[in-house]
Amino acid sequence: MNNFKLTKKERLCSTSLIGQLFDQGSSFYVFPLKVVYLKTTLPSHHPVQVSFSVSKKNFKRAVHRNLIKRRMREAYRLNKPAFYARIPEGEQLAMMIIYSCKEEKDFKQIEKGMKKVLDKLAESWE
Repeated sequence: MNNFKLTKKERLCSTSLIGQLFDQGSSFYVFPLKVVYLKTTLPSHHPVQVSFSVSKKNFKRAVHRNLIKRRMREAYRLNKPAFYARIPEGEQLAMMIIYSCKEEKDFKQIEKGMKKVLDKLAESWE
């Protein structure tokens, strides 16, 4: 599956599922990202639904928050096919990726962290 798109159905939008994610989910930190995840059944057929967040406390201006979210989405989108290949058939995961660094990092550093995050999540099934 070499689909590099990040469709609407792959994005975590359900407020009830996000609440459940923070109540029952597990988390870990890989610089500069914090990940909260929950293995659950999702309303779509995709193996993963993901959401991205940047703190308004650390980045006051929306343009900076949006830039960081675009970088995180792009890093996830490019590394998603390899991650999907490592997920067992029938398993589903909801996750939120939170940018937790106080300064803006470039794309290479965000992508490096994203690769580590996806590897760590994939290893949880192995």
